[in-house]
Amino acid sequence: MAYGGHASSIHFRKVLKIFTKFDVNNDGHLNREEMTALVLAVNPKVDFNDEQIAAILDEVFRTYGDYIDGDQGLSFDGLLQTYYDGAGDIDRDFNALGLELDKENGDITKHNRSIDLADEAFSSPAGSPPESPPEFPPESPPESPPESPPETTRRKQSLGSWAESPTNGIVYESTWDLVDELETEIRELELKMNQRRKKDDMGSLTFGWVRDAESRDGSAATQIVIGKRPWEDIGPDYLNFQKAVAEIWKRADQGRTQDEAYDAHMASGRILFDHRLYKEALSSFRRAAQIRPVKVKPHFQEGNTLFALGRITEAREAYNSALQAAEEDSDCLVPQIHVNLGIALESEGMLLGATEHYKEAAIKEPKHYRALKLLGSALYGVGEYRAAKEALLEAISLNPDYADAHCELGSVLHALGDHDEASAEFERALELRPNHIEALYNLATLLKDIGRYQKAAMLYQKILILQEDHWRAQLNRAVSLLGAGDIDESRRAFKEAYKMTGRSELHDAIAHLQQMENGHQGLLSFFKGGDTNFGVVSNDIMAKDNFIVVEPTRFRRVNAKTTPRQLLAFALDVRQFQKHTRFNRCDVSNLKRELSQVLLPNPSQQTIVSEKMIRKDALENIVHSLLSFLKPEAFQGAIKLVNERILLPIDSTASGRVDLGMVFSVFALICGGSLERRKRVAFDALVFRSPRTIDGEISNKDLKDYIKLLRIAYLRTKDEINSNDNVTEDHTTLSFPEFAEVLDDPDSGFGILNILSKLEMEDHVRHGRHLCAVCCYPITGPRFKETKVKFNLCSLCYSSGKVPSSSKHEENYHFKELNGETNTVKEKLQNYRQPFKSCLQE
Repeated sequence: MAYGGHASSIHFRKVLKIFTKFDVNNDGHLNREEMTALVLAVNPKVDFNDEQIAAILDEVFRTYGDYIDGDQGLSFDGLLQTYYDGAGDIDRDFNALGLELDKENGDITKHNRSIDLADEAFSSPAGSPPESPPEFPPESPPESPPESPPETTRRKQSLGSWAESPTNGIVYESTWDLVDELETEIRELELKMNQRRKKDDMGSLTFGWVRDAESRDGSAATQIVIGKRPWEDIGPDYLNFQKAVAEIWKRADQGRTQDEAYDAHMASGRILFDHRLYKEALSSFRRAAQIRPVKVKPHFQEGNTLFALGRITEAREAYNSALQAAEEDSDCLVPQIHVNLGIALESEGMLLGATEHYKEAAIKEPKHYRALKLLGSALYGVGEYRAAKEALLEAISLNPDYADAHCELGSVLHALGDHDEASAEFERALELRPNHIEALYNLATLLKDIGRYQKAAMLYQKILILQEDHWRAQLNRAVSLLGAGDIDESRRAFKEAYKMTGRSELHDAIAHLQQMENGHQGLLSFFKGGDTNFGVVSNDIMAKDNFIVVEPTRFRRVNAKTTPRQLLAFALDVRQFQKHTRFNRCDVSNLKRELSQVLLPNPSQQTIVSEKMIRKDALENIVHSLLSFLKPEAFQGAIKLVNERILLPIDSTASGRVDLGMVFSVFALICGGSLERRKRVAFDALVFRSPRTIDGEISNKDLKDYIKLLRIAYLRTKDEINSNDNVTEDHTTLSFPEFAEVLDDPDSGFGILNILSKLEMEDHVRHGRHLCAVCCYPITGPRFKETKVKFNLCSLCYSSGKVPSSSKHEENYHFKELNGETNTVKEKLQNYRQPFKSCLQE
């Protein structure tokens, strides 16, 4: 983290004075005893009990874990950040302690560090998703700001350091009069609120920290405001406060000049924002934007305030307005606007759009290491690992002590398969910040993936000590213990994980583990999908002596209704892609509607939008509207798969643009709806994109490119897309029936759509008590019965060519596919009739 510029500010010196007073052992940190003394001292009229003190300290140490150094406690930077975040009132605390500032700056020699409010006050917490409020910028002064009189200088001490900044401060004396009145009204409101809450909670010390937390189901990170002040609960007092603020705004509008009115509303907005009165702050910034619509800062601050209110879409609009104003105002805030806009997009799950803004920020300000780190994180999130590595290395070169960048680089290197370098980066992040939970988690996952289960389990346990509700760490600890052979402890860990998250899959796994007496192969087969099972377990620790893998030629089909092993493997992979992206929940008619809106002429526009190419971030907006039911984290996972398996192969030149019609035609096959409708929409998308269409037909070359892309995306072949290859010009065209025939051909086309449709319908079909002979799990979906040795396989084990070790001496295996409950009932009746017939014969 870079520091600079404010070491001599009143705010900084007051915090330093408080810190020095309570740092009794002079170790540069406040431990729990010293923090207890601070809390009691600044709240002399509050009678705390031990539980309340413990709750306060637990929240402080949890929320500001990035500033906690082991048992030493909270660092000076951490205490400074708490006040910047509004967790306490620095002026009230300073006066309550009876402290006075030295006339000189001699009291900053011990901790000669400062924080750049413009770059860090609204930055994402280290190691967390970018859900915290974005950056607050420095304000630019009018062309000729008047000098502040001595009385004004004295009053600056009651506000944050922004008020005295020569580039961000209050300019007019009339503004100071309004600020004084506003501060008085806010103090009275806070006093009344604290009096009301004194009976119910921990007194007047109000904590307003913002941190990121996962919802119970592990979905998108949600911003939680700890100790958010419920102003509305005050009732009439809050209404009176609103009336007083409205009167102050009215007087601000009556300023002698528009510059004075603008200055008053901007200052009011900052003060209200600092006290977390976001609704009122929003009104101030919007009024300032009305007075000076070409100014960047009111739009930017409006975006920050909307973000704090959780109104992300409106925040994005405000940031875009700030960018438009910057074209006229030539403001230096452009890099920060791009960063904050990227953060807002990322909080909605749109990583491709976020990467574009982080790139712009890095271009505008090449030394903006935080923008580079965010760029690397976003690129990692969409699966562009090599580009992410370059961005993170650049960020680290600018700031070698950037723990978050080291941690993220470790994740990228792990994804690239460089485990040694990845481990070194995680270790470096932990050297810089010993309790970096993300680095601990990622290092533990790396160790688990390479088979060092005992060490991994220890690291997961450390995470649970630091954050006891981290269910993913508990689940991975259970798996690591399983790999290490500690079955009993693993079972207990699974149960704890289930208590934390309530996932039904974990309940099934626990029940299955209890059935297994001679090993853990059955349980781990549940996790054999790796990333398909919430991305926590690898294949490495399956028992190898429970099954063998046989050659495809040894799998024989009893009849034509039995699905070939290889085609089923392809269909299962497509089905997993479909489930992860959730396109199966998007009806193909919605895709058709988007296709019509984007590719067909729009009468309301002067230009016809018939261009075949589209920017990837613009495509992401379309996909976001199609999958609007997804939470941000789930959408990030979906767009990552789409980018890795569809967009990157199409954009082989890394231009950032893709063929929209081709992409839509690929999407169509995995959407919801009948197969015929899906094929029709895919065909229509190819017709719309092709300049060579004749009477609703497509060219043979377009069809070949389409089939090639389908095979790359869904069958994972190694071909390359080259739509501009005109070496052999082919003017042959195909109608829809011909297109459908080629598409269903397993040799020259795609060939697995019918199998995919069958899997979609039978995913949840159970076959009574039949268990897979390899993974020992109840069979759902298609069941494959070996007719000679008499064992059953699930679709996944069948497609992988696995058979029980007990039958390894068989020369060939003959399988019959049983689908649905009807076949199961028929089989039971046949088994019942056979002994009955033998009795009659006797």
